[in-house]
Amino acid sequence: MFVSPAYAQAAGGGGLAGGLGGIVPIILIFGIMYFLMIRPQQKKMKEHKEMVAALRRGDQVVTQGGIIGKVTKVKDDTNEIEVEIAPGVKIHVIRGTITTVLNKTEPGA
Repeated sequence: MFVSPAYAQAAGGGGLAGGLGGIVPIILIFGIMYFLMIRPQQKKMKEHKEMVAALRRGDQVVTQGGIIGKVTKVKDDTNEIEVEIAPGVKIHVIRGTITTVLNKTEPGA
């Protein structure tokens, strides 16, 4: 008595608009992620690569392990440099592990 018959509602006919409406937010999310996360990281990587490529003898550097030292030898053919961390104590370090150049030496005239 109190139950009324239920009728199925007809589906809307906006096929293209419905599909496009679901894709637009996803595209916006990827666009925002690119400009807020991916692009700045690529820029930072490029700057680090240029800094490491410009290392020269006499630069004071910090390694990823936190060791501060002075570059005594740069080997162009390999991917390593020699860093003096104390008088008479030299270590070989991979170029990519240099995080910061503290004091940059001026190029010779």
